[in-house]
Order: sequence, then C-alpha cells, then structure tokens
Amino acid sequence: MKFNRIDIEAARKMLSPPESGSDLKKTIQIVDIRDDESFLAGHIGAALHLHNGNLQQFIEEADLDAPVLVYCYHGHMSQGAAAYLAEQGFVETYSLDGGYEAWKIY
Repeated sequence: MKFNRIDIEAARKMLSPPESGSDLKKTIQIVDIRDDESFLAGHIGAALHLHNGNLQQFIEEADLDAPVLVYCYHGHMSQGAAAYLAEQGFVETYSLDGGYEAWKIY
C-alpha cells in the first residue's frame, strides 16, 4: 500500500474547519509518533500519541476509511509509520513533511 506525503500548508487546510455552506470534511485521525516527553511538551490539536504500546489497539479501533495524518520530529520516521498503516488497511494515509518542528514554526 502507498502513503502520501503532505506539506504543512496542505495539512493545515485539511485540518481546518469546513467553510460554511461546504460539505463536511471527513474526520481526520492525527497521530504523533514522537517520544512521550516531546508529545507532552506540545502536539498538533487532537493528536493521538501512537507508540508500540497502543499501536495494535489503534489499528483495531480506528476508522480505516478516515484519513490518517502521521507526524514525527522532522518528517522522516513518519513516512515509515504512514506506509505501515497503509499496509494495515488504512485507505488514506499522510506523512507530514517537516514534521512537528516545521508545523510549530509555520
């Protein structure tokens, strides 16, 4: 399965509320794969801290048809994680280019 790379601007648009009168957007699942300390120091909105301890539960309980946005520190490790989630049956997976470090300064 294939994942998509997404830049900060496109990700922000994807996560923004729909404009009035437009179709409702799909619920986006945001997952942060950084370490505990980094996640606690700051993360994107309603992101789930995804780690080995909750990965299987996430896969079993998540909506496979809803988009998944995966991010890490700089956008490198998230590519592998997004590819893995795509292999598990997630239909629409994205890896955030630049990761959280780019997100917080954009």
